[in-house]
Amino acid sequence: MRTLFAGLAAAFISLVPQAHAEGERAGDFDYYVLSLSWSPNWCLREGDARGSPQCDTGTGHGWIMHGLWPQFHRGYPSFCKTSKRPPSRRMTREMADVMGTGGLAWHQWKKHGTCTDLTAQDYYALSRAAYARVNRPEIFRKLSRTVELPASVVEEAFLQANPNMEPDGVTITCRGDQIQEARICLSRTLDPVPCGQDVVRDCKMQKALFAPVR
Repeated sequence: MRTLFAGLAAAFISLVPQAHAEGERAGDFDYYVLSLSWSPNWCLREGDARGSPQCDTGTGHGWIMHGLWPQFHRGYPSFCKTSKRPPSRRMTREMADVMGTGGLAWHQWKKHGTCTDLTAQDYYALSRAAYARVNRPEIFRKLSRTVELPASVVEEAFLQANPNMEPDGVTITCRGDQIQEARICLSRTLDPVPCGQDVVRDCKMQKALFAPVR
């Protein structure tokens, strides 16, 4: 009986979709998630302790590009097998203006870029194009001190700055007591699309911290 039960349980588990998979076939995905991180909050939470150059005073980083992520309608691929050559140090270093550091650019290629079936050069070019497509609300750059605000206000600001987007195509995440990221769902041609159910998980905080640009 125990053997039968164990067999049935294993069969059932194998049918349950997984949140993500590693080593998937490159180019097999449904849409992109452009993840924008509010740099001042990340610096307070992690970056300062790491001594990240992204957090140096005067860098002026606001919404930086965490990454451009291939996504399934349910779950996402990562660390895909690819025959494409990895990026050079020069290529990753040149992404620091929009991604904060070359180290982040390298990590994003390894985890997500490999799943696009693009060359590293084309992946970074597409990432820049996606970043340029999204208007980042200027109002947040005008803050002179840390404020508390509802996460919904951040989403509304993105929707107002991007009239072609719908509420189900933008989601705001929090980490701890802070606003963390704005995640924008885009088609393979970088047009706004609805996010999958595992992406649309809006932060519901009413008093999320939002730090000013340094």
